[in-house]
Amino acid sequence: MMYDVCIVGSGAGGAPIAYELSRAGYKVVVLEKGANYKEEDFSKDEIGVSRRELFTPLLKDEQHVINERDKDGVTTRYSGEESGWSFWNGSMVGGSSNLMSGYFHRLKPDDFNLMSKYGKIDGANIADWPIAYEDLESYYTKVEKVVGVSGDVVEHKFLEPRSTKNFPHPMLEVNSAAKWFDATCKALGYESIPTPRAILPHNALNRKGCSYSNFCGSYGCSTGAKGSARAALLQKCDAKIITDAFVYKLDSDEKRVTKAYYYNKELKSHVIEAKIFVVAAQAIESSRLLLNSKNSYFPNGLTNNNAQVGKNLIFSAGGSGEGRMRFETLIKKQQEELMQPGLFFNRSLQEWYEYEQDGKKYKGGTIDFLFEHSNIISRTAREMYDEEGNLIWGTKLQEKIHKNLTTSRVIVFEIFNDWLPSDYCNVTIDETVKDKYGVNVAAINLFGHPHDIKVGEYLSEKAKSVLKDMGATEISVNISSDPPPNLVAGGCRFGDDPKTSVLDSNCKAHELDNLYVTDASFMPTGGSVPYTWTIYANSFRVADVILKKLKS
Repeated sequence: MMYDVCIVGSGAGGAPIAYELSRAGYKVVVLEKGANYKEEDFSKDEIGVSRRELFTPLLKDEQHVINERDKDGVTTRYSGEESGWSFWNGSMVGGSSNLMSGYFHRLKPDDFNLMSKYGKIDGANIADWPIAYEDLESYYTKVEKVVGVSGDVVEHKFLEPRSTKNFPHPMLEVNSAAKWFDATCKALGYESIPTPRAILPHNALNRKGCSYSNFCGSYGCSTGAKGSARAALLQKCDAKIITDAFVYKLDSDEKRVTKAYYYNKELKSHVIEAKIFVVAAQAIESSRLLLNSKNSYFPNGLTNNNAQVGKNLIFSAGGSGEGRMRFETLIKKQQEELMQPGLFFNRSLQEWYEYEQDGKKYKGGTIDFLFEHSNIISRTAREMYDEEGNLIWGTKLQEKIHKNLTTSRVIVFEIFNDWLPSDYCNVTIDETVKDKYGVNVAAINLFGHPHDIKVGEYLSEKAKSVLKDMGATEISVNISSDPPPNLVAGGCRFGDDPKTSVLDSNCKAHELDNLYVTDASFMPTGGSVPYTWTIYANSFRVADVILKKLKS
């Protein structure tokens, strides 16, 4: 059977294209390596998520090789299986969007022009985007309506231009402690922002509203309130979804991709033919697929005659911190408010999305504030040591766990700032390690630019000051170059120059007429927010481009 469109991957980069084109009457097939879970398949199984790889491949079967370069240029090689270092983010229909927390911020106009606005930084391959914020604005709005985004737009100095006054769904209910945060920020002269979430507060869009379990990040949503690609899009369209389908190669002639080859769970090979192919397997695996798809026309990998595939891999820089609010510092009414179950914290600061230091302007970032995860395993694991760092057990451990879980609460902050692309952070193919399919695995070559740390540390000091003024104690922070595996982009950069980019401004490969890449691979820079909303928006944009192409 000849399909109109074959999509590799079913997450935020692939699902909007499947949704739009299948609803327009075209024959669309989606090849997904994982299984098709539904709402009834998800539970709050702390052991399944914390101690077992419930939604990701076993590292003994599928791994990556990691080559980590330090600031002195020394590279250390890690085997994914031996080190336990995993870069998998959810192998299932809807991909890692099933497991996201759903913190949704738009990019700002200046995020599209990092080079023009802030200038060159030594050792960083910064480039302006070939499109502007205005090209994505209507698609951000579309995601709000179709996927479902809740919140309340408030004026602040870095609020991006909007074509609508507010989100289509009201804010999720928040814990009363959020008002303490608002008051503290006001006293400090900071503008507190209710955090937009891709979570429905009520029944809408043929999905149920939030149950306020506070099991969002790393867990599938059992009500469908979270705007995963599966719940919001794929369950509402007529695309054919083939699960347990690992795509290991794309074949092409000089100008067009002709076939996609995949293994099923029995390791039997199958072939799909289509007029147009879309790769959206998530940044690392998309580069791996193209690099492994060599032929006589592309001896270095598909659409890689300019040697750009896999280059300029980026993550999200920054880090996290926390502080504990204890009953000892609160009156009775505040104690009751702090322990309100289920309700979110949902506050953000973009006060320093741009800041000035020593007479120079810097691109800053976003700070999201939230309660620590409700997972009881992670909450109790932090209590296993005394103040001197000694392991405790028995009655002493029981008493500490009981006290801290019943008379205090931890507020966490997450910092998002640009991970600058460089020559040393990229994806290649490891020539010695193969996965269970017999296919060479990706080598992830890691390097974090020192500039990223500088910005992250600046933002962390601001976040700490807010928690301190709120009355939090035990404040700590961790800013490092450790890459968050769930926030990865780049590898197939889009741009106007075929010599320095893989894709054109519409995410079509420069060298092939019918190949598009629509996960976060296309991003030259990542901005200072989580990527998912932008991936969704861009994929809806590219869907319109492909739709016009099919019609013509």
